[in-house]
Amino acid sequence: MLGGVGLLLCLGGLFFIGLMYIFSAIRVIPEYERGVIFRLGRLVGARGPGLFFVWPPIERMIRIDTRVLTMDVPAQEIITLDNVTIKVNAVLYFMVIDPNKAVVNVMDYVRATMQIAQTTVRSVMGKVELDTILADRARLNSEIQQIIDEQTEPWGVKVTIVEVKDVELPQQMQRAMARQAEAEREKRAKIIHAEGEFQASKQLANAADIIANEPVTLQLRYLQTLTEIATEKNSTILFPFPIDIVRPFLGMLGTSEEMELRKAAMQQTSAARQPQRQPAQIPPAQAVPPTQIPPAQAVRPTQPTQPPYTQPQSTQQLQTPGQPQQRPEGGQPPRQ
Repeated sequence: MLGGVGLLLCLGGLFFIGLMYIFSAIRVIPEYERGVIFRLGRLVGARGPGLFFVWPPIERMIRIDTRVLTMDVPAQEIITLDNVTIKVNAVLYFMVIDPNKAVVNVMDYVRATMQIAQTTVRSVMGKVELDTILADRARLNSEIQQIIDEQTEPWGVKVTIVEVKDVELPQQMQRAMARQAEAEREKRAKIIHAEGEFQASKQLANAADIIANEPVTLQLRYLQTLTEIATEKNSTILFPFPIDIVRPFLGMLGTSEEMELRKAAMQQTSAARQPQRQPAQIPPAQAVPPTQIPPAQAVRPTQPTQPPYTQPQSTQQLQTPGQPQQRPEGGQPPRQ
């Protein structure tokens, strides 16, 4: 009796252990994962998705996620081709397309992919100038993606997208680029303004031709201008007087050439009516023989002579009536 009970207990225990072993061997893999099976250290292959058995300790399974993974490439300083130091960070999108290679060929495919992404970004950005990095970023992203994908292909990893997120410039470079952008905007504004003036001048020239061919258009414009002036509240109003209004009256007088011809004809007619005067004949001048001037003779200087001394007369000399008295030389007048 006791032997039968012990046997039943042993069979029950073995059955329970067998059930536990079977339940422990059951593996359920979702759609986005694969299980790489190793049996006694040898690669059996990838299984999944779904339900299958892994018999421990003979077999071992490693789960691999086949969804797209996102990884940030940390910022790093890079010297460009034109010797400008910048900081660049990027984002990387990749996925495992071959779980067997991702397990067998590389120890940690995530860390290995991140390291290769950093070195590739540094090498590609260092071969181009700063202007190319800022202007042609899409081409650089594609080039980096192709290089990383070629290097991670032996690992069973597919790099789908590489995007440069931010390019940090030095402060001096930012100020210089701001000044350059401002100058470029001013240049474009001046070009647009010049093109507008050129087109406006063309339109004005066309309008002037139309007005010149149609004088009525100018008169209508004149009346329109007067209407606009009348609507404004101004104390002083200047009325423009177009020359086309008086042009018919000028046409009656004739053109300037006709007026000059008329003036010349009138001068000729008045000159013909006046009697012709013969100019006075002036006899020709006769030649006058030159006169001979005798040479000048030297004049000797004369020596002054003193008059003889005469004594004053004591008696009064008789004088004729109407004759003034004579004063003796060197004396006083005679007393009366």
